[in-house]
Amino acid sequence: MPTEIRHTLLWSTVLVLVGCEPEVPAFTVADIREVPAHFPAYVEPADNLLNEAKWELGRHLFFDERFSADGMLSCASCHNPSLAMADSLAVTPGTSGALGVRNAPALVNLAWQPRFHREGGVPSLEAQVLAPVQEPTEFHRDLVELVDQLGQDPQYQKWAQEGFDRPFDAYVMTRALAAFQRTLISGSSPYDRWLQGETEALSPAALRGRERFEEFECASCHPGVMLSDFTTHNTGLYETYVDQGAYRLTFDSTDIGAFKTPSLRNVALTAPYMFDGSLPTLESVLEHYASGGSGHVNQDARIQARDLSAQDRSDLIAFLESLTDDEFVTWAEGLRP
Repeated sequence: MPTEIRHTLLWSTVLVLVGCEPEVPAFTVADIREVPAHFPAYVEPADNLLNEAKWELGRHLFFDERFSADGMLSCASCHNPSLAMADSLAVTPGTSGALGVRNAPALVNLAWQPRFHREGGVPSLEAQVLAPVQEPTEFHRDLVELVDQLGQDPQYQKWAQEGFDRPFDAYVMTRALAAFQRTLISGSSPYDRWLQGETEALSPAALRGRERFEEFECASCHPGVMLSDFTTHNTGLYETYVDQGAYRLTFDSTDIGAFKTPSLRNVALTAPYMFDGSLPTLESVLEHYASGGSGHVNQDARIQARDLSAQDRSDLIAFLESLTDDEFVTWAEGLRP
């Protein structure tokens, strides 16, 4: 046997004996959902990098009704895949029908959001789930009891070991949910196709609506591909706010009535609107802003009475409807285990 062949066989045997295997490509977000080319770089924390077991665990947790005290509600109960991960009710009932005061926000493009909840008070997606789990008007669960219950699931334990190299616990639960939610990426609407150079993707009405969107300063709070500045503003919805928004965190009187700007992606699917779901249609939202708001002392100065013609309103609606990502909704509907 030639010397070269003997050496090749010898090294092959050594590699098998020491357990060396061909290098397997890393599991990335592209294995789940493609990041659109016109989006900023995908962001994930170094201590919660995506892997397949982690994502599968997060996906199953998102649809798990054991989260609620009455065993009837999951995250998907308030964040419906068919509604672009939002809800059709002003306020979604929690455990045993308990009602809170806020509208469920749409869960899309969370990897690019710097803070969470309506007043922007939670700085990480990993921490976000702790609030609805323990909130009496949502899941109303004791965190320790919930983790103990879910930890009895052998499949969850298997994914925890594979994804995190540790048993299922609160750390695993919160990070698996966060890893899954970061892959809820919506960026293939007609507007996105237009941004990428497909000139026919928007109708003439939608193009006119986009011009009005810029002219009336809507884009100053809803800028860029994320269509939000993710900061808090008082939009003059009320003269007196029962829910005082960011003031609950800062105790700064200038934050009374200030709430985080939502992204407008898929906005035609996510009615009703505003932090409390008080405006039922896009037409009513336009009417609110055209009226100039309530005049609250903290109202953002950009909200002023404007003369919107019937054509302006129709064109603005056409533009907002162009933000609907049907491909994302179809994909999201297939996530349910």
